[in-house]
Amino acid sequence: MSQQYIHQLFELQVERTPEAVAVLSEQGQLTYEQLNTKANQLAHYLRTLGVRSETLVGLCVNRSLEMIIGLLAILKAGGAYVPLDPAYPRERLTYMVQDAQVSVLVTQAQWSNLISDYAGQVVCLDSQWPKIASYSQENLVNTVRPENLAYVIYTSGSTGKPKGVMIEHQSLVNFIELAIAQYQITKSDRLLQFASISFDVAVEEIYVTLCAGATLVLRTEEMISSIPSFVQKSQDWQITVWDLPTAYWHLFVNELVKSKIALPASLRLVIIGGERVQPELVRMWFKNVGNFPELINGYGPTEGTVEVSLCRLSQLTESQRNRTEIPIGRSLGENISVYVLDETLRIVPPETPGEIYIGGTAVARGYLNRPELTAEKFIQAPFNVSERLYKTGDLGKYLADGNLEYLGRVDHQVKINGFRVELGEIETVLLQHPQVTQTVVIDREDPLGNKRLVAY
Repeated sequence: MSQQYIHQLFELQVERTPEAVAVLSEQGQLTYEQLNTKANQLAHYLRTLGVRSETLVGLCVNRSLEMIIGLLAILKAGGAYVPLDPAYPRERLTYMVQDAQVSVLVTQAQWSNLISDYAGQVVCLDSQWPKIASYSQENLVNTVRPENLAYVIYTSGSTGKPKGVMIEHQSLVNFIELAIAQYQITKSDRLLQFASISFDVAVEEIYVTLCAGATLVLRTEEMISSIPSFVQKSQDWQITVWDLPTAYWHLFVNELVKSKIALPASLRLVIIGGERVQPELVRMWFKNVGNFPELINGYGPTEGTVEVSLCRLSQLTESQRNRTEIPIGRSLGENISVYVLDETLRIVPPETPGEIYIGGTAVARGYLNRPELTAEKFIQAPFNVSERLYKTGDLGKYLADGNLEYLGRVDHQVKINGFRVELGEIETVLLQHPQVTQTVVIDREDPLGNKRLVAY
């Protein structure tokens, strides 16, 4: 793995193609040089506020050019960012900021009061920009090490409180370099930025683009509400790569078939992931779309740095596509291990179900401020003392052809519209109501395969 960091890989692209468009949105665009200059100014300013390696910096911004400037600046300053989606409930955002002991909050004026009783430094990227712009435009001297934190993303927790997953630079860079190679991203690509930055899929969309010299296009909120508009906008922007939550792709395929929608001519690759893909919709896709654009099914929990395996669905045979489950494929690279183990942590033979464990460079440092939970979920591999494993709670099995198949969960975690939900977290909240003494929450699926949560 290269001894370079995300911000340095980006800076290399700035040297190569300073005039190329790095980010594009309805509000405007930034070239690689412009984005680098603004990120440097903010990073120099953040350093004066005490941001160093292992400093957690909150980032509470909407999908905008400022969001990308903020991400890069925090990494350049040496800090690790904690993404805070302004659409989240205030209580949840406040909990995350307090739990992470965020000392600096990078935001926009409209969200600056979203965190209750925040006593740290607030940096408003819009109203304070004249001040930030007075700082140096030069690249900063790198101060981070491979084992330093790059980001902390909060996921649903079974105790009723979300938990922060700590990802180090070495895991992030390893993933981004593997993903660029797997997706063959070049500077002529234009990737749509779809996910909330509170989802680690945004990590894939943003850094894969900026470290490969491609163009990142920020979607609008309106695009989500109408599939014809989603396709039209993608066509107008000449998008070449979609990275979509499986739940959205399911809706998309139904609409595509029903309304006979043509895909954008520019599109060459569609990546899906986040939950089990419905085999009948995969078959509908290939019947209506064919093998181009390429369709890839990715798998990986936040604790495994975005993605640990992928399956090129376009290359599956007819009989592989007709199985009851669509595979999640093979490991992304040789320094990421994906094991299926039994209860005694022994590797099971092919075609035998077991629990999926992740090893190698992809494994997170652990959960922030949760040593007991970290010790329970992150363990030493009994068959390789130098390897740490993450216990995913996912069931799977390796097929005879070497592909991994996802079989469900061992616990009470579910995926709803791509969101990872611990049913225990919802039960904990419901029990706070004075008239509720006992409750159980389950996910129910209607005949069309739409999932929703039901509480009893």
